[in-house]
Amino acid sequence: MARTNNVTELIFTGLFQDPDVQRVCFVVFLPVYLATVVGNGLIVLAVSVSKSLQSPMYFFLSYLSLVEISYSSTVVPKFIRDLLAEIKTISLEGCLAQIFFFHFFGVTEIFLFVVMAYDRYVAICKPLHYMNIMSRQVCHLLVAGSWLGGFFHSIIQIFITIQLPFCGPNVIDHYFCDLLPLFKLACTDTFVEGLTVLANSGLIPVCSLFILVSSYIVILVNLRKHSAEGRRKALSTCASHIMVVILFFGPAIFLYMRSSSTFTEDKLVAVFYTVITPMLNPIIYTLRNAEVKIAMRKLWSKKQHSVMV
Repeated sequence: MARTNNVTELIFTGLFQDPDVQRVCFVVFLPVYLATVVGNGLIVLAVSVSKSLQSPMYFFLSYLSLVEISYSSTVVPKFIRDLLAEIKTISLEGCLAQIFFFHFFGVTEIFLFVVMAYDRYVAICKPLHYMNIMSRQVCHLLVAGSWLGGFFHSIIQIFITIQLPFCGPNVIDHYFCDLLPLFKLACTDTFVEGLTVLANSGLIPVCSLFILVSSYIVILVNLRKHSAEGRRKALSTCASHIMVVILFFGPAIFLYMRSSSTFTEDKLVAVFYTVITPMLNPIIYTLRNAEVKIAMRKLWSKKQHSVMV
C-alpha cells in the first residue's frame, strides 16, 4: 500500500438511502443469507456422510456449495449489518481484504463450473472410461487447481490496487468494496489499471462461459446415442448445471463487460449475484436431483431420530 495514502477509512453509500427501506431490506436479506448458509451447508454435510453421493459429480458439488457459503459471507454479513447503521464504514485494509476474498471465491466458483462441466462431458461422452479418467486423485487436483486459479487472479487484482494512491474523497458508491468503485477514489489516472482489471476480471468469465457452452453442446449432441432413460437422467443433471451457470454468469458479464457512468444498476445487479444466487443454487440442485433429495431426507430422519433418543 502506498505510504502517501491519506485515506484510512472508507464510507459506503449503501444500496438505498431511505432508513425505512433499509430496515425492510434487513428483514428480507437476513433470512436469505441464513438460507444460503443452511442450504449449502446441508449439501456439504449430505455429500460427506451419504454413501450414495460419493461420485465425482457430488464431490465437486460439495466444494461448490462450500465456495458459495464463503463467497456470500465475504459481502453479505457486513451488508446486512450496515443496513441498520447510520454511517457505513470500512477500513482501507478491510476493503482490500474484502476485494481479495470476493474475487478469490468468485473466480474459484467459475473454475469449479468448468470442472463440473468436464465431469459431465466425461460421464456422458466417455462412460466406459469415466472412473479411470475421473479418479479420486484427479478430482482433488481439479479442485486444487480451481482454488489456485482463484488465488492467483485475486492476487493480481490486489497487486494492482495497492499501488494506487488514495488521498480523498473516501465515499464508495456501493454497498461493498469492489475494484471499479474503489478506482474512482484514486487520486491518479486509473485508465491502464482499469483496463488491466477489466481484462483480468472479464476474460475469465467470458472464456469460461465459452468452454461451458461448447461442452454442453458436445454433450447434447452425444446424448443422441443414449437410451431415452439415459437421456432423461443426463438432461436433468445438465439442466441444473446450466441454470446455475446462467444465474452466475449473466450478472457477472453485465457488470464487467460494459461501461457505465453510474453504479445504480450495478448495485442492484450485484445484490442478485451476491445475495440471491448463492441461496438459489442448493434449491436448484436439490429439487432437480433425486439422489440429493433422498440423501437430504435420510439426513433429516437421522436428526429426528437422534433428537427423539
